[in-house]
Amino acid sequence: MILGSGGGGEGALTLDELNIGLLVGSSVLIVAIIAVRLASRTSLPSLLLYLGLGVLLGQDVIGIEFSDDVLTRTLGYAALVIILAEGGITTNWANMRPAVPVAALLATVGVGVSVLITGAAAHYLLDLNWQVSFLLAAIVSSTDAAAVFSVLRLLTVRHKLVGVLEAESGFNDAPVVILTVALSTTDAFGAGDLPHLVGLLVYELSVGLVVGLAAGFLGAAGLRRLALPSSGLYPIAVLALAVLAYSGASMIHASGFLAVYIAAVILGNSRLPHRPATRGFVEGLAWLAQIGLFVLLGLLVSPDELGSDVLPAIAVGFVLLFVARPAAVFASTVWFRWPWREQAFLSWAGLRGAVPIVVATIPVVEGVPDNERLFNIVFVLAVIYTLLQGPTLPLAARRLGVVAEAEPVDLDLEAAPLERLGAQVLQMRVPPESKMHGVEVFELRLPQGASVSLIVRGGNSLVPGGTTRIQRGDELLVVTPTAIRRATEERLRAVSEHGRLAGWVDRNRS
Repeated sequence: MILGSGGGGEGALTLDELNIGLLVGSSVLIVAIIAVRLASRTSLPSLLLYLGLGVLLGQDVIGIEFSDDVLTRTLGYAALVIILAEGGITTNWANMRPAVPVAALLATVGVGVSVLITGAAAHYLLDLNWQVSFLLAAIVSSTDAAAVFSVLRLLTVRHKLVGVLEAESGFNDAPVVILTVALSTTDAFGAGDLPHLVGLLVYELSVGLVVGLAAGFLGAAGLRRLALPSSGLYPIAVLALAVLAYSGASMIHASGFLAVYIAAVILGNSRLPHRPATRGFVEGLAWLAQIGLFVLLGLLVSPDELGSDVLPAIAVGFVLLFVARPAAVFASTVWFRWPWREQAFLSWAGLRGAVPIVVATIPVVEGVPDNERLFNIVFVLAVIYTLLQGPTLPLAARRLGVVAEAEPVDLDLEAAPLERLGAQVLQMRVPPESKMHGVEVFELRLPQGASVSLIVRGGNSLVPGGTTRIQRGDELLVVTPTAIRRATEERLRAVSEHGRLAGWVDRNRS
């Protein structure tokens, strides 16, 4: 057998090495999954536990040697693509849509304000030259969705704020990466280079937006018309379209990160078949990407070299958290007359996480002066201030009065096409907050031709009658003709939000 020997040439992976690698990798994954449970109880972002696991495995503790900056940057980009795709697919457009103007300003004007203030502070506090100072500022000016929502999922914050934080964290990776690459490879303060940098930002963001819109809308239209032979192919197709948006934009030197997020938002909100299965698939891949990325970053850092950079990181982080971030939020929300309490929460919720650490590998690869010091400062800053902000974020939300105790939640609906019958099956879970609890089946008043065919309750299935009462946690299977699927979904959502008295106009009767 070919796999049995070293016939693949010098340096080829042997079966023994493969087995050891799988053993170590699976063990790390199991420990990381257990760490998620610990993080959920302490409001501590799980990324810190993964980073710690990587440091523990590294050469200063257990002894695994790893120092490949180029590989880290490459794998980091790949992981960020998956994480951004998951963030877009699981984003609720109804919550995000009102927040897009504010989020877009935070990702552009806000990033600019943050870079200017933090860069000036780094120049005077750390005695760095202006270009390296602004490079450091650009690196730490991006918020991280994975870090923010590992904490936010533990409490219910107003939908408006959740939408802004989701959209901001999806949008701001693109301008930050563009700035970092430009500052790492050119003299952005040379004559004529600043207009070039602005033009580059405009080109990459605008073209990335167009590519993301095209991939999202064309991909969604194609999947709605294509009946795949297996439900498991739909999640793969959706993720492939999102990755296609990234690679397509990157090939023409546009922002792939913006393209993949925009395409994923469109695909995730296009009412495609098997939406819950798609969400579960991309969430699992995103967890895998986060675990692998953070462990890899932990392996890359050398703890014995961080001591001298702790105080500089605390100083820059203090300016970033208490001056630059509030100023960026104010500059982005003042036009919309947001209350100061919501501005304060947005300021405190700007967790940095892994994105700045990944971006910090760019100047290392490009050989920028003081690149190792930059990386260490970013690493220490991300860890210390995530430790400060993460556990206190739920308390801040309650103290600032931005917790929404009983806002309507989105229903989890899955559609499976029944091509030959011209019908579809909607699978719906009744959430705990739903006002559908206690409603009898006949009171749903579904459009003519649609009906509740099965209820799964407590692991048991029952065929409902007209007077069967729906309960929290029920799984409903609703059969509906394709032509009235949207009307059926709208009726189910109306009853879930308003109860049996929700207004209804039967569009299917003349």
